[in-house]
Amino acid sequence: MAGQSKKSTKKYEKNHLKDALGKRQEVAKIKQRHQAKAKKKARNAKENAVDADGEANALEEQPRSKNLNKMAGMTEDQFFQEGFQLPELKKTKQATNVEAPTPKIGKRKRGSDASDPAKSGSDQEAASEEDGVQVHQEHLDALATKDPDFYKYLQENDAELLDFGGGDLAEVDQLSEDDKPKKKQRIGRKLRAGSPEEDVEEEAVNDSTGQTEVTTAMVAQWKNAMSEQFSLRAMRRVVLAFRTAAYVNADDDKELKYSISSPEVYHQLLVSALDHVPSVLNHHVPVKESTTGKVRIATDSKKYRTLTPLLKSHSSAVIHLLENLSDAPTLNKTLNALIPLLPYLLPFKNILKSLVTSIVGIWSDTSTADTSRITAFLVIRRLTVVSDASIRTALLKTAYQGLVKSSRLTNPHTLPAINLMKNSAGELWGIDPDVGYTTGFVYIRQLAVHLRSSITQPTKDSYKQIYNWQYIHSLDFWSRVISTHCSSNSNPSLKVSSDSPLHPLLYPLVQITLGALRLIPTPTYYPLRFQLTRSLLRISRATTTYIPLAPSLLEVFQAAEMTKPPKPSTLKKLDFTTALRVPKPYLGTRTYQDGLGEQLVELMAEFFGIWAKHIAYPELILPPVVHLKRWLKTVSSSTKSRMSHGTKTRSDKAKGNKNSRLTSAVTLLIQKLESNARWVEEKRRHVDFGPSNREGVEGFSRDIPVEDTPLGAFVEGLRRKSEEKEKLLEQAREAERRDRTKDREEGSRMEIDGVEVDESED
Repeated sequence: MAGQSKKSTKKYEKNHLKDALGKRQEVAKIKQRHQAKAKKKARNAKENAVDADGEANALEEQPRSKNLNKMAGMTEDQFFQEGFQLPELKKTKQATNVEAPTPKIGKRKRGSDASDPAKSGSDQEAASEEDGVQVHQEHLDALATKDPDFYKYLQENDAELLDFGGGDLAEVDQLSEDDKPKKKQRIGRKLRAGSPEEDVEEEAVNDSTGQTEVTTAMVAQWKNAMSEQFSLRAMRRVVLAFRTAAYVNADDDKELKYSISSPEVYHQLLVSALDHVPSVLNHHVPVKESTTGKVRIATDSKKYRTLTPLLKSHSSAVIHLLENLSDAPTLNKTLNALIPLLPYLLPFKNILKSLVTSIVGIWSDTSTADTSRITAFLVIRRLTVVSDASIRTALLKTAYQGLVKSSRLTNPHTLPAINLMKNSAGELWGIDPDVGYTTGFVYIRQLAVHLRSSITQPTKDSYKQIYNWQYIHSLDFWSRVISTHCSSNSNPSLKVSSDSPLHPLLYPLVQITLGALRLIPTPTYYPLRFQLTRSLLRISRATTTYIPLAPSLLEVFQAAEMTKPPKPSTLKKLDFTTALRVPKPYLGTRTYQDGLGEQLVELMAEFFGIWAKHIAYPELILPPVVHLKRWLKTVSSSTKSRMSHGTKTRSDKAKGNKNSRLTSAVTLLIQKLESNARWVEEKRRHVDFGPSNREGVEGFSRDIPVEDTPLGAFVEGLRRKSEEKEKLLEQAREAERRDRTKDREEGSRMEIDGVEVDESED
């Protein structure tokens, strides 16, 4: 039909039309670039031709007719004696426009550039290099007029794209150009007056390396200028000198303007740069912060564009300094100086990436002092608050990767540092819950994929992907994130825990943790089961979500380690907080059985203590109490003997674990559970609502503290007892650490004394 397109036309429009239009646009852009370049070359050639014509006209001082008459009166010998300086005939206007003027043979003027072929060639090369920059700038100017919103977005989020020509300090050098003559004159006066404070220029002349030696007087002068006058010129010099201080021990050959040889000058320069550079920047380019934490800087101002190279140089020097500092006070001061600089660095993604990597490395290093790690976290948190969603996502990912990497080695000495990292990093996920949910979903899904592959594709070592410290710490970290930001107690803005954007992560995390908990149900990995049980207890307590943990704990009571008589042992007590698997010498011993009993009683009490005030508590504890009583009956059965036909025979085999300490602890737990059940039954006798009344059920005994319940008081006593044991263990570790250090020092001293004795004998 006439008004209907062909099938081939529709197919072309569907598959190839978009690419064809894109190629045409690219060809048009290239053609436009070549046209602009051709116009530029034509304009440069025309200007060079006009300059050459003016120079040739200026050099003609005598009339051409006189020169012609002089040649006409010459003989042959006179003509050859005069040389070959032929007079130039007058060219027509048409010839002048077509051909370039012929340069005159003879001496070249000292200030002439047109007669220097090398210089003209270099000018042409420079002009050709500037063509692409000019064309790019023209496109950006056109973009500012056509799409001002997108241009403003580039200024705020990717200023490096617009600042393609400002990679060095050339623009900042213009700040001090007007002051150079005055500086030289002032230097001369100082030298003539014999002032003891010799200025920089004389030292630079006397220095064979071409570098200026920084002195105490120079640092004091720069410091006063920045603190009193907020001088950009002084700040520029301090930044250049600070760059020298940062790269003082670097192996790479960098062209540095200053040199530093005095430790005192190094310290003063470091303090001056870290203290006063942010204040000078804030004076000239102030930062405006809203009540929500968003910051705004006039990135389109001329002063900000001028200071951009200086800011990049200073930031790079600070990053390099952070990677090489080991002194805790200096490291803390450097990190604190970075906090006011963060809003200025938001448009520079590459610098931010290097900065975040360095700071996260300090925060995640377990050997770093706690004060430095806390300061590094404050820098990370401040950057998370003032940045946008893209930077926050990258920052959260880097922080999580640093946490997982540092948790590979877990022992009593590194565990406090790892817990500090988990608690501090969990706070970052609540600054922007939407970004926190996205990143949390990705990493929790990775944990689920590892668990699924270990179950569906079992191999000899597949369980090692799950049963390692990094995986366990990851699950524990996400439990801290959810319990912190999904709790109405810690977040008053949440009416219920389900209002948090992070609450949808709760169910998959609990399922993954329960799956990992029962992956290998052997006594060797009971410590790992207890680690994951504590993580789930934290979630259940904070979000008031019921998680069935009693069955996994009751399984341990049925194991041979808890029912059979243990072997006597002199092994030291096992630390369940820093163990995932039990060493073979502990299996079947009295030491391990006592440790299991303590952990089970504590965890069972913690689990039921969460629901000690709930109206359904008596029904909740009924099956576990029956199970525990059966276990007590089994392990408490004594050996019975009776007389049969005058002989002594055993009618029952010996049963029980012969551990009265364990059985008495479990008996006390059962008594507390039943006592709390009677307390709840007494309270709910006076209610006037049924189970269908949701508000009444949730409000039952809400105003009563958990510590006032019989089971809550028992749990509180167990916690105090556990804290006291932990303090004693920490004191023992500290004493052991001191003894080890003392023995190491004595050993090194004895080695030195032995070397001295050998040398004296020789």
